[in-house]
Amino acid sequence: MSELQQIIIPYTPRPLQRRFHADCKRFNVAVCHRRFGKTVMAINWLLREILTCPQKNAQGAYIAPTYGAAKRIAWQMLRDYAGVIPGVKFNEAELRCDLPDGKRLWLLGSENPDMLRGMRLDAAVLDEYADMNARLFPEIVRPALSDFGTGKCLWIGTPRGENQFKEIYDTALQQIEGGSKEWFAMRFPASETGILKQSELDAAKATMDPSQYEQEFECSWSAALIGSYFANQLDEIDRRGQVGPVPWEPNLPVFTSWDLGISDATAIWFGQQLPRERFIRIIDYYEETGEGLHHYIKELKARPYTYGKHYFPHDVMVRELGSGSSRYEMLMGLGVRPTVVAKLSVQDGIEAVRATIPKCYFDRSNCAQGLKALRHYHRQFNDRTGDWKDRPNHDWSSHAVDSFRYLSVGLRDGDNEDLSSIARTGRTSNGQPVMAPAKTNVG
Repeated sequence: MSELQQIIIPYTPRPLQRRFHADCKRFNVAVCHRRFGKTVMAINWLLREILTCPQKNAQGAYIAPTYGAAKRIAWQMLRDYAGVIPGVKFNEAELRCDLPDGKRLWLLGSENPDMLRGMRLDAAVLDEYADMNARLFPEIVRPALSDFGTGKCLWIGTPRGENQFKEIYDTALQQIEGGSKEWFAMRFPASETGILKQSELDAAKATMDPSQYEQEFECSWSAALIGSYFANQLDEIDRRGQVGPVPWEPNLPVFTSWDLGISDATAIWFGQQLPRERFIRIIDYYEETGEGLHHYIKELKARPYTYGKHYFPHDVMVRELGSGSSRYEMLMGLGVRPTVVAKLSVQDGIEAVRATIPKCYFDRSNCAQGLKALRHYHRQFNDRTGDWKDRPNHDWSSHAVDSFRYLSVGLRDGDNEDLSSIARTGRTSNGQPVMAPAKTNVG
């Protein structure tokens, strides 16, 4: 091994690649623009990890979405960098590199994850993780790294919307923000690295769709979400550092906003706004399906918060056919006094959310599900005309967004409606009736 330590691999890392090698940990996620050199960086990381691994017969694997891609992208690269090592042998039929002391590197494809079962791995690279079988890491690779509790992993790729690569990047950030010493993450858009000349970037931009350019060169997670209402605002606050750990202030009340459902989801946001603080702290999010009001009140009580206002839509005042009571009355009986927000058109509500997001700090971990819904929420597509409609697509993300809309309007409008007047008259301040029968009874 002393001889191996004197071997010079013909790899001169760029400054940002050098930064990765200096700062990497056990689990690493590298989000990089096209032509950054992430595969070169990954192969050399893998080679170093296996050569310096103290375990007997250490093994490493570079895994691409397909076996053919692994051979096309990394085989010659591996031969170039590992070829200077005395005694190294290459088996092209198996895409295997045999190193001194019984150590090995494999190039593998992820098409059939079960074919990789049983391997022990001391280090692994997952290239373009978004294109891999979702079972590969949790069921195959992660257990393979566990023999000595030291197995390492590197995920590399370029964003393509909300997928498992985005999820592992978010996991890394959450782990780092939680104080973990085992995780490292980096994200480098082309506008910040200086690797590609500005003239080349301008030429690429001129021949690419804007969303394609943002995705491939600016590492935008939202570019693939065509028609998204809030993706740009969420990207911007992420760049400004407004998504991360958000402290909860125990001495101040927490407000909530609700979108009520029974056959579908009920979504609740939790937030605080400190006196004289212009930003809004969004500290928590909860969503569940098919539960009655008692369940959600129990969830509120299980949290350590002292509550202030609870923002609800107008339908909280609707009387149920079965009980004759409104959900407002039920909530009052359970100790929650709703604040009813003004009723807006869908488009006005969307604009209210757009105006609120830049003012918010979101807790990345507690609000992960809600943030994912805000990012996904998008316009309907008209298949007949081939363009986007002016109304949103109603799907799983709608509940979180509707709840956030009530939050936005509630905070904007202050005290909103006089609830005692609504309960007495059955009408809002502008005369709109709210006591029409509902189809579903909430228990």
